Amino acid sequence: MLGAGAAGLFCAAQAGQRGRRVLVLDHNAEPGRKILISGGGRCNFTNLHVAPDRYLSANPHFAKSALARYTPRDFLGLIEAHGIAWHEKTLGQLFCDGSARQVLDMLLGFCEQGRVELRLGEPTGAVEHRDGCFHVNGAAAPRLVIATGGPSIPKLGASGLAYDLARQFGLKVVEPRPALVPLTLGGEDVLFRELSGVAAPVEARVTSPWGKAAFREAALFTHRGLSGPAILQVSSYWKRGDPVEIDYLPDLPGGWLLTAKRSQPRKRLRAVLAEHLPDRLAQALAERLELEAELGNLPDKALTAAEQRLARWCFMPNGSEGFAKAEVTAGGISTAELSSQTMEAKKVPGLHAIGEAVDVTGWLGGYNFQWAWASGHAAAQAL
Repeated sequence: MLGAGAAGLFCAAQAGQRGRRVLVLDHNAEPGRKILISGGGRCNFTNLHVAPDRYLSANPHFAKSALARYTPRDFLGLIEAHGIAWHEKTLGQLFCDGSARQVLDMLLGFCEQGRVELRLGEPTGAVEHRDGCFHVNGAAAPRLVIATGGPSIPKLGASGLAYDLARQFGLKVVEPRPALVPLTLGGEDVLFRELSGVAAPVEARVTSPWGKAAFREAALFTHRGLSGPAILQVSSYWKRGDPVEIDYLPDLPGGWLLTAKRSQPRKRLRAVLAEHLPDRLAQALAERLELEAELGNLPDKALTAAEQRLARWCFMPNGSEGFAKAEVTAGGISTAELSSQTMEAKKVPGLHAIGEAVDVTGWLGGYNFQWAWASGHAAAQAL
């Protein structure tokens, strides 16, 4: 097993408890570093609403098998059996009441029960396949599992090793890109940087090769551009050159601004917006819409146009904050090369790939951890 992250540890523990002899190698001196920082240190370990359509992949059907065979309820059963208190936040997200270390300690405990050997803090040397075995760092085994993740958050030791190994063994790689990542703004949009620190509930939308995506959550203005859950979500679907559309008031009915004109004719647009949005954001939007008069003195046509723009405000990001700030990596080892049942490479018997290393990327909110558990479980049953 290469990689002592969520997928690698879970797969190793499951295989070890099935009586398999398992060695886990990782160049990091500590296992599960991404687990420890996840969910603000409380580990958003799964999501109750996991479904295949909440994952991006060149093959949208690939994840179905593993996700069906190992569900959020299965992992939650382990959490509860281990006595870890948890709570549900919004949108089905499950977190530990205490520390993410509880989840890591649980996984390490499972590994110990399965007599899994961990060798940490040593660089992964050349991987060779000869005489029916994979050879790496002086160890040999008939099966090798790639669980080294993607290059997101390199300060935690993340790298592109999985892709190098895949190419070495003749497997195709879907171009990796940062996902669940803040977007940067340039041009006229730079003016919105003055709102750094302001957040508001919005609906963010993009049209992508994977279809239209829309997320109703908070957006956050930063000194570099846009962040917050709604933006992180659409970033996985966004590609350079495409706009991101924001609906600042998605819960208001059509014609709300004309209704405000009738009921509050002496109010100005900024004051009406401030009833629903943070004051600084309301001021910035009102200034850009250039409607300074009282509502009662503004034409219906101008107010309708303003309402439409507020519902479809376009930003043109000039990039993202890259792998350094990306929570996960989209793309990876092509699913066309793998069995959806066992995560084994079709061309290279005995070679498996799981977790973030594979071209399956989930939404924000515990979906990627569930893919780690499910894909790790699928591979473990075949080891």
